[in-house]
Amino acid sequence: MTSVIEGISMYRKQCYRCGMVYRYQEWCDGIYNFDDHILLSIHLCHFLRNSLQTHQAVGSAIEVLERTSGKVFPSKTRILHAYLSFEALSDHTYTFACVTCGYHPVSVVMDLHKKGVFSMPVSSIEEPPEDFDGKVNAEDFWEHVSLEMISRGLVPNNKANPFVVRPSYHNWAPWIGPHTRSGNTLLNTEYQKVHSPYSVKEESEFTLTEDRLTDELLKLKIEAVRSLCRECGIDPKGSRMDLVGRLQQEMKNRASYDKVFSQIWGASGGWAVVTCPCAVVYGVKFNIRAESPRDFTDLLFSMKHFPNISLYDFARGLATHTNIRKPETFHPHGGRLLEPTEENIQLANSGQIKVNLPWLLTEKSVPDVNGHPITGSSDHYALYDRFHEANSKDARDTLRKVELVPELCGWLNSQCAEQLFSGMRKNNHFLNMMTPSSHIFLMRNILHHHNIYKNSRTIENMKTRLGMGVDIALNSNGQTVLGAAMAVNSQSSSVDTAACSQIPGATMAVNSQSSSFDTAATVTAESVPKPSSLAAPSPSSLAAPSPAVPRCAQSSVPRCAQSSVPRCAQSSVPRCAQSSFPRLLRTE
Repeated sequence: MTSVIEGISMYRKQCYRCGMVYRYQEWCDGIYNFDDHILLSIHLCHFLRNSLQTHQAVGSAIEVLERTSGKVFPSKTRILHAYLSFEALSDHTYTFACVTCGYHPVSVVMDLHKKGVFSMPVSSIEEPPEDFDGKVNAEDFWEHVSLEMISRGLVPNNKANPFVVRPSYHNWAPWIGPHTRSGNTLLNTEYQKVHSPYSVKEESEFTLTEDRLTDELLKLKIEAVRSLCRECGIDPKGSRMDLVGRLQQEMKNRASYDKVFSQIWGASGGWAVVTCPCAVVYGVKFNIRAESPRDFTDLLFSMKHFPNISLYDFARGLATHTNIRKPETFHPHGGRLLEPTEENIQLANSGQIKVNLPWLLTEKSVPDVNGHPITGSSDHYALYDRFHEANSKDARDTLRKVELVPELCGWLNSQCAEQLFSGMRKNNHFLNMMTPSSHIFLMRNILHHHNIYKNSRTIENMKTRLGMGVDIALNSNGQTVLGAAMAVNSQSSSVDTAACSQIPGATMAVNSQSSSFDTAATVTAESVPKPSSLAAPSPSSLAAPSPAVPRCAQSSVPRCAQSSVPRCAQSSVPRCAQSSFPRLLRTE
């Protein structure tokens, strides 16, 4: 781990016809060749990966190794570039799906990590072409981002890198897993934040963001507020509240609003996420400008199946904006749980009314047209998360509370996104100093390994609860199912489906096609097996059925059981590449 070897010689091959040079790059030797001068051991790459998962910067991890060994390592920036290149060449599928909720989540929680920004002058953003319709090919975009990471080891330092990806409205794509999204083309309509005025119904959308910005202004030191007033051409004299009041009035002008936003949160607008209640990330969008419900609508419209339940801290603005872009998307009652009558509002405020959604527990026997593949329902509700449900000034928003739905109340963790951010904000000190392309590449990679950790812990805990000899596989919707149990007579084709139905969180899959999932390598030493027709375990060895909980949550594991450190075998590098080699080699 602490070895540094200098002065080594490198072999290479060259095509005698075209002169093409083939560099040394043998993963099975346990070494990754970055640029013929810096070679990292695979073990060191794993160490840096796990350091990032525990919120330690690559530079800090290398400094620890330097102090431990008493040796001088190469430039920390070059080692960071080498690590990013290693991740770009690793065979990650970035599935971004939960093994409990499946590829198409019934309930999603959405929020913005506004402190996760990268430095970017707004004036440098390229205008989109006139015929740009807001659709970006995500596969092509992220392939170009990965290519930039790899090219840093190929392009000499004294030459400009032609593969650099710069932020633009027409070439800046979010990421949603390949099984979850509707196709490779995803929506990013951020350019319309600048070029399209708000409709009358969307005025509240801008007001909300302005209120958030005002709250952040109140947290600044008085000198910072005075300096901001001077930049906006406002009188900097007076108390803090006087200055904030003047800035708030000035923010009615969009140019001044962007200036204030840039001073407080940086030039970019943070990153928006869509998670399931298990805190597995399904989609991430790196905003160029300030947040609005438009960002989350882009993500939802890019999904193959629209979730039945969408939780957001400004649910009314989300439903309004979404229904303007595509009428009756959130329905019935505009995404509310009941018709917004005075009687219903009073009953909801007094806790005397409940709204049952039985399809959350049992799929509809006759699915609706365009119904969700898991519930069969075509109803879509926009509800508030618990932390923000009391902030709304609209009385009708009482009908958007989760507590009105017995099937959701008690088990749905509406704060999972906030809990995710509480850990991710520890990465801001190094992520926010990176270039835009490095920032988004590493952030997606960190979220990918976060998802792998969550999913592997879920499967491992299911196996612990079910006992030895039980196979866990994924059905066509990407949900964990009980494949079969190891039995003495492996040729037996009888399956006791009644017994299997008693296992909490597991459904019996007979002759179904299990889908591939990139966490299989982290769950066991071999890939997740397909369901077979072996004998099922005896009913006496099975646990009692779980209480009435939506099917998409029946296999979730208590969060307190998901805190162990992930195994170091999370990479997709062959085992033979994990041999004991010198940790870092440098050629002259």
